[in-house]
Amino acid sequence: MTINDLQNEFHGLPVVEFPIDTDAAPAVPGQGPVAWRITVPTYEAPMEWPEAFAKFRAAVDPSSVQAIVVGGWSDPYEESSADVVAALAAAADELPALRALFLGDMTFEDCEISWIVQSDVTPLLTAFPRLEHLGVRGGTQLELTPVRHENLRSLVIETGGLPADVVRAVAASDLPALTDLELWLGTEEYGADSTVEDLAPILTGEKLPRLTRLALSNSEYQNDIAAAVATAPIVPQLGALDLSKGILQDTGAEALVAGQSLTHLESLDLHHNYLSAGMRERLRAALEPSGVQLNLDGEDAEEDEYDGTIYRSVAVSE
Repeated sequence: MTINDLQNEFHGLPVVEFPIDTDAAPAVPGQGPVAWRITVPTYEAPMEWPEAFAKFRAAVDPSSVQAIVVGGWSDPYEESSADVVAALAAAADELPALRALFLGDMTFEDCEISWIVQSDVTPLLTAFPRLEHLGVRGGTQLELTPVRHENLRSLVIETGGLPADVVRAVAASDLPALTDLELWLGTEEYGADSTVEDLAPILTGEKLPRLTRLALSNSEYQNDIAAAVATAPIVPQLGALDLSKGILQDTGAEALVAGQSLTHLESLDLHHNYLSAGMRERLRAALEPSGVQLNLDGEDAEEDEYDGTIYRSVAVSE
């Protein structure tokens, strides 16, 4: 699986790309607010991202901006997002209405997810205390310091390999308003070095009193995650659980079936899995009569055998 498409909606708003090649005020289709996508070509960019951002603030009333999608910056496979983060944080006073940020909305043609060089994104949370949604794509050099943020409702980190330090920072953060947490944990080949023990503070739910959707996905240790979820204190408060995109096998699914009740869930997403037909039927029999929407699609999860060894892969790596 690769990232093939750019976002066309973010924070419930249509995404409109800011034209960096003109000084004229950009045309906005229809009425109402939009999510502004600010990007420069990732190869041979005519300007650096902070310059494009300055042009944006000169052309659009920044005080009315509710959502920003950062696309590419110059050479993101070599240069980190540090200058992008610094430019956004420095402009915080100009952006009092900003409620949503996405950092790194790039397809594989712009830059493969595992090649995107990120940076410390903590300043985005400290500079924008009213931020409600933060999304980040790319795990290379990604950093986060544990924070307390009163208003963040959604945190999404999409990677082919998420550093354990970031997992532990998320787990140690106080996020009392968070309702949606999504972590793509990734593969060791691309920098993932966390373990299920690093997720333990998340699974207790102690610092996430309002969480209703939890996605711990795209993991090589998906069976261990499933086993931990089977007894996790946070599960009863959830409406949606996502353990998709990883190397989930019958042992992990068996733990889910044998563990605490999941019949209160509205949805359970297990797509991209390595489950047997019999286990799929057991899951359906256990959950679908209660109205749980199950996604058991495993068609894109293919086993490879080489020299007598079977290899399985997560959905998103490079």
